[in-house]
Amino acid sequence: MPIVTIQITREGAGPGRDSVTAEEKAALIAGASQLLLDVLHKPVEWTFVVIEEVDTENWGWGGLPALEYRKRLASGG
Repeated sequence: MPIVTIQITREGAGPGRDSVTAEEKAALIAGASQLLLDVLHKPVEWTFVVIEEVDTENWGWGGLPALEYRKRLASGG
């Protein structure tokens, strides 16, 4: 029984959005389940998909919190 974990940032997918919609999550679950069926021949009924939303302040890259890194990118630094 496959278990797939998808981590996404809790930002939404566009301006003014602060979360991913239930419809978008359903599409992720369906897509991941279909991928496991196509690649590993695992029936979708056997596939568990977990979506973890990560608050923006809880991740980073380039040695900086994500929002600080973005500010530096935007300012050209």
